[in-house]
Amino acid sequence: MKTLCVYCGSNSGSKPIYTERAMALGTRMARDGVALVYGGGNVGLMGTVADAVLEAGGEAIGVIPEQLVNWEVAHRGLTKLEIVGSMHERKARMFDLADGFVALPGGFGTLDEMFEMLTWRQLGIGNKPCAFLDIDGFYTPLMSMLDRMVEERFLHADQRRDLWHGDDLDAMLAWMREYQPAAASKWLDEKRRNALR
Repeated sequence: MKTLCVYCGSNSGSKPIYTERAMALGTRMARDGVALVYGGGNVGLMGTVADAVLEAGGEAIGVIPEQLVNWEVAHRGLTKLEIVGSMHERKARMFDLADGFVALPGGFGTLDEMFEMLTWRQLGIGNKPCAFLDIDGFYTPLMSMLDRMVEERFLHADQRRDLWHGDDLDAMLAWMREYQPAAASKWLDEKRRNALR
């Protein structure tokens, strides 16, 4: 694993521990020689992770839509900053650059980006590991929702398990390095699907 895409908030959140753990992730990535791929911002947890990577001597690659550059949130001290035309281009480019994906706490954008990667993997477009690095139980309710999707037969149990969730940075990185994608089909009811054709 040479590059890791980190999705996280453009705000810092309500608790200092969010910033502390974002800094710890960035520092660890730099020490392990893993380059950061992220949204290119200088604000919130995004800026915190990037600054921590850079301060520890690592490489930080930002991908940012032109609109956000114009809003003056682009980080100007990165190893490399790529400016793209749209959010769609941003997600595709980050996918190309990254060997895996991690979500720290964030809002709509964080979930949108991570769930698009999970959907692509489910559809066979990609086979890269996805992890939610939890901080102070932030993602626990979301994991309960994913379990509900399995219970209600909207999500295959193997695909639910094909996602790492926890608060242990060492365990997460070890899982990502050894990752083998699930072979489960997206379709839970093959006969029913065929009958609808």
